[in-house]
Amino acid sequence: MTAPVVVVGGGLAGSECAFQLASRGRPVTLYEMRPQRSTPAHAGSDLAELVCSNSLRSDDPHHAAGLLKREMERFDSLIIAAARRNAVPAGGALAVDRAAFAADITEAIESHPGIELKRKELTALPATRQCDCVIATGPLTSEALEQQIEELIGTDHLYFYDAIAPIVTGDSLDHDRLFRASRYGKGGDDYLNCPLDETEYRSFHRELREAGTIELREFERPLFFEGCLPIEELARRGEDTLRFGPMKPVGLRTPAGNRPHAVVQLRQEDLARSQYNLVGFQSRMTWPEQRRVLRTLPGLERARFVRYGQVHRNTFINAPLHLDRWYRFARRPHLRLAGQLTGVEGYLESAATGLVVALYLVLQAGDRKPPPLPDTTALVALARHLTESNPKRYQPTNINYGLLEPLRERVPRRERRAAYVARAQHALDVWLDSMDLAGTIPWRPPFSKPGPEERTNAPARSPS
Repeated sequence: MTAPVVVVGGGLAGSECAFQLASRGRPVTLYEMRPQRSTPAHAGSDLAELVCSNSLRSDDPHHAAGLLKREMERFDSLIIAAARRNAVPAGGALAVDRAAFAADITEAIESHPGIELKRKELTALPATRQCDCVIATGPLTSEALEQQIEELIGTDHLYFYDAIAPIVTGDSLDHDRLFRASRYGKGGDDYLNCPLDETEYRSFHRELREAGTIELREFERPLFFEGCLPIEELARRGEDTLRFGPMKPVGLRTPAGNRPHAVVQLRQEDLARSQYNLVGFQSRMTWPEQRRVLRTLPGLERARFVRYGQVHRNTFINAPLHLDRWYRFARRPHLRLAGQLTGVEGYLESAATGLVVALYLVLQAGDRKPPPLPDTTALVALARHLTESNPKRYQPTNINYGLLEPLRERVPRRERRAAYVARAQHALDVWLDSMDLAGTIPWRPPFSKPGPEERTNAPARSPS
């Protein structure tokens, strides 16, 4: 009997990896330490809990994130399917009702006959070479397991700080001062928008710059991910930085037809429209300062906070020094890494690595050596970043077309994205036709939860 694959971590990468393996005939033992032990960022015990944002980025099929989603769907991705089942309006993005999404994933894993879910902390890496192991513990890996990884790879263990945006209740907002619209009309009225004139913007910018923040400890230098900078850090970089970032007014018009000087967008968090996320407003301001500063925004004067912004440490390894393109450790090929620990950034990218690791484990069973996924796909673009980047300047990244192999032929700029997509789809078609994945249709879980129109969304416990 084939030994179960040990998957450590029940986040997006671990859940996707476990589901893909079990659905393709490989038994899995999945370890998740919550609720036995929680983390500074998690609030519940469900698998695949989203802690920073509820968005899986653009769903445009010609966007790099949209291409990656569609490649994952070719393999019946659990994460993308659950996201679509629990989607909330978000313009051109794929955003989800967090609680329903996590409950959906948890039900799929717990009810899968090929997965044994163990709710306990794994403090040591499996020593035996008789089983494969996938570490997908994410950026908040426990100290015990982090130490084990450090002992395995040496001192090239890196970190950066990630931040979480605040969430407010919908009924605490002054809707007369806000308006509904999506940027460039994509999605209709999916977002609430808080418009600011120049005087209001300058005042808000000043408040951000002067706000008190939570100080990092002396040995923790503030190495923030550039794609997720705290709002107050952005404010310190220049008076108009926010207007070209999360508060950009382009693509939006007020009901009177005017373009605001700056805009704060609020994205729906749940299907009941009871909670809203301040898009791009991740923060490490102290909670009292967040309450004070954010209530200076027009329409948010009486905002009640379901969750304040936070900053937390994200751990990842210097992947170019330690991983091969099959996500294996050079020193221990039976041990693989998936998720944000590898140095990919984002929910979508984390899930994608879990899916790819599972496919490779299935295809490489019995010492087979099938070819890797095509280099021209978004799935492999992430692996190229992990293995071909300069280790001296290695930093986490989201999927983007700059990671893909350049087009060989000259293509007009407006047609390049379509060309990348067509090339990736063709290459994936050819690869799939050559692989022995036929007859491994993923098992379908007996979902029994109510549909969106029946589901109730109780507000989360408010800290304010």
